[in-house]
Amino acid sequence: MKRTLKLFAGNSNPALAQEICDYLAVPIGQVKVSRFSDGEIMVKIEENIRGMDIFVVQSTSDPVNVNLMELLIMIDAIKRASPYRITAVIPYYGYARQDRKDEPRVPITAKLVADLITTAGAHRVLTMDLHAGQIQGFFNIPVDHLYAAPVLLDYFRKLDLKELVVVSPDAGGVERARAFAKRLRANLAIIDKRREGPNRAKLMNIIGEVEGRDVLLLDDMIDTGGTIVQGAGAIKEKGALRILAGCTHPILSGPALQRLNESQIDEVVATNTIPLNGKEGVCKKIKVLSVGSLLGEAVKRIHHEQSLSTLFV
Repeated sequence: MKRTLKLFAGNSNPALAQEICDYLAVPIGQVKVSRFSDGEIMVKIEENIRGMDIFVVQSTSDPVNVNLMELLIMIDAIKRASPYRITAVIPYYGYARQDRKDEPRVPITAKLVADLITTAGAHRVLTMDLHAGQIQGFFNIPVDHLYAAPVLLDYFRKLDLKELVVVSPDAGGVERARAFAKRLRANLAIIDKRREGPNRAKLMNIIGEVEGRDVLLLDDMIDTGGTIVQGAGAIKEKGALRILAGCTHPILSGPALQRLNESQIDEVVATNTIPLNGKEGVCKKIKVLSVGSLLGEAVKRIHHEQSLSTLFV
């Protein structure tokens, strides 16, 4: 039996959901997401979805708690309408930074959110550039973990960069930076830093040669911008030429935009897993690339039970 594909979107990133639908040449699903007077979220699926293959697109970005609850309630509403399968498409997976107990009496929120999504009724998850790859193991359902690397690499290859060096802003991002450096045929450098608290980092040393070279500072996300901006300053002091910053998830909270504007960074390249909502107008350095086609192709392959392996190159 050929199943019908239907894609619904919450309020976190409707533009990206529409791009995915355009790629798939399917209309976006009809859903009403409203509020009770006390702020509770109310969801109603406004079309028949019985026996269909359902995809729900929702990034758990700012406002994180609202968008997470929207996702969970939408999944529950869909589950009770008897679909064939529900896939939660989460371009940005929030609460991922607390993925282990690194000190006493703290939660593991990445696992908690995974349990919530599973309990709500999702049969599988499609996400992109998790903060830590092992978060896939927190789910008891299949997880397809995509990378924005193909989109970012395609952009950087078209630039006229001189003796490029890919720099990891911390030890945790070395594997990501090494993979980029290999594909761009660039050298690798690492910033040794010591974190002093949430959203606060102290730079210690730069391991690698950056003098007289163009630099790509690479991370999975830019939140307040402290790490990237401090890294760019330290790299500039070492004699680097052009400095680019690349990330998948542009959270850009708090003083991030001001910091980027005042920094040594020449261009910040990010994807649209999180909508900027006009922030790119405040910081002219930001260049946004779309992952709509990449996610759309992944949705199509999941629907047709095909391999996603070739999307990881």
